[in-house]
Amino acid sequence: MKKLLVAAAFLMSFGTCFAAKAQSADDIKKVENYLNGIKNLQASFVQTSSNGGIAEGMLYIAKPNKIRMEYKDPTSVLIVGDGDYIIYNDKELDQITHIDYDDIPATMILANNISIDGKQIKVLDFFKDAGTTSITLDYQGKGEVGPITLIFDNSPFALKQWKIVDPQSVEVTVSLYNAQKDGTLDADLFKFKNEKKKPLNYKGKK
Repeated sequence: MKKLLVAAAFLMSFGTCFAAKAQSADDIKKVENYLNGIKNLQASFVQTSSNGGIAEGMLYIAKPNKIRMEYKDPTSVLIVGDGDYIIYNDKELDQITHIDYDDIPATMILANNISIDGKQIKVLDFFKDAGTTSITLDYQGKGEVGPITLIFDNSPFALKQWKIVDPQSVEVTVSLYNAQKDGTLDADLFKFKNEKKKPLNYKGKK
């Protein structure tokens, strides 16, 4: 269950505090254009948390709403979202759980059209210097988790990190490395194969 909370935290949102600095319309449009311009993305990631946890693995995203996270041992977790639902597979416990997309506010960044309009998605904090840009977003449907903070390299402009605060007040940071945008991804990456033919444990159902 602990690993489920840590991994789900990645999917749920990202939040931290930065020194506030007024953002321009061009700054917001740059973030929107980058996120909306992603067709697919793959990267290595390192995930750390304020309670001392650390994990690493591979991330794959294909829009709309497809995601795969392969955690390396000893975490032994696989997360696969095919656009309709998300499977959380704890390989160590041999447990498979179905997670609804409605339960993971991070689906915002998996959408085809992201609009930071001040209504459904609001800017809470913004900071930019010569090297990086960070933007903290609050949005409808995020549930009990904190707002999302996305951190970008400025040259070239690219997502390099996000942070979250989960419902247990644990801050989770995910850093991306060797990211490749809009390459060719095998469609099978986003299909979960239940090799042991065990039934899924649907959230909220027996």
